[in-house]
Amino acid sequence: MTTHIDAYWLTKAIEVSRNCPLSSTAFSVGAVIVSPESRELATGYSREIGSQHAEETALQKITDRAALDGATIYSSLEPCSSRSSGPVPCAKLIIDSGIRRVVFAYREPSVFVIGQGAELLEAHDIVVVELPELAEEVKAINRHLV
Repeated sequence: MTTHIDAYWLTKAIEVSRNCPLSSTAFSVGAVIVSPESRELATGYSREIGSQHAEETALQKITDRAALDGATIYSSLEPCSSRSSGPVPCAKLIIDSGIRRVVFAYREPSVFVIGQGAELLEAHDIVVVELPELAEEVKAINRHLV
């Protein structure tokens, strides 16, 4: 179920992505983890910590894993299903985290890898919501790649 709350938090994730240092080899992505009570738990953006992805960084900031039960992660870009750089893909990190819902704006273009994050998440009974009405803003932030 998509709500105005989803649009609010996803817009925040898109705004967080504006903090990303530009890269010719990676997308600029923002993520926000939100509790079932609609309280912000953590944010992250691509390359905030080394070469880490946004979702990876936000998840790393959560010290109490029980807080992730029933949480939603909002990501400006579909969580990756594979990484050309080798570490664990974000979709797998989300699956292992206990988060049961993912909301994103833009499906990962096949610039670096074939994006199948949404399908991988759904195969593990995670609710996936796409808000394509916010995709143009994500494309604009990543215009150096797409």
